[in-house]
Amino acid sequence: MTISLERTETIETGGTEMAEPTEQRKNELSLDELFERLRMATPEGYKVEIVKGAVHMTPQRDVHWQTIRRMVRALEDRFGMDVLVTSDVRITFPGEQNGFAPDVAKISDGAEKNEFGRWRYQDVEFVAEVISQGTAANDYGPKKTAYALAEVPVYVIADPYIGRCRVFTHPQDGDYKVDVTLAYGRPIDLTGTFPGFTISTDDFPRD
Repeated sequence: MTISLERTETIETGGTEMAEPTEQRKNELSLDELFERLRMATPEGYKVEIVKGAVHMTPQRDVHWQTIRRMVRALEDRFGMDVLVTSDVRITFPGEQNGFAPDVAKISDGAEKNEFGRWRYQDVEFVAEVISQGTAANDYGPKKTAYALAEVPVYVIADPYIGRCRVFTHPQDGDYKVDVTLAYGRPIDLTGTFPGFTISTDDFPRD
């Protein structure tokens, strides 16, 4: 489901001169308003993201969650239970109106939230997305570009429909320079980026 929204914004200043907000701040405030308008209209059990200004709602599925769960467990096994890991938590990424909620995101140790109470994309070290039928174009397209622009070191896409993972590393100039495809059952070896970190895909469920 995709909903395109256009709006006109009027700000009352009460005669007080206001400093021109930065592009990043305007982008955050714009996304805040869109998400607030969507909050009451989102059906239960749906994930909501805004990708390049378009709203995408996708139903959460058992296979989806079981894959996420295995990735989070692998992160906890390697980095400990106190590792900063989020799932379906909004983070604003580069590009206009990119309010993503990655299926899995690892935040760097010692990171602090920004003035809006959200994690900064500059502190994201690992992102994983699990393909849904309606989101593949985003995951392989604008989201991959945004993650590369944000210089997220590792981006993993798990596709339960074909039983394969795509592993993108070495972001540079808005793209990933290394792209590896692995069939389920082959380990995702990330030791080049995170020493000692490998994700087993033996038990990744198929859809």
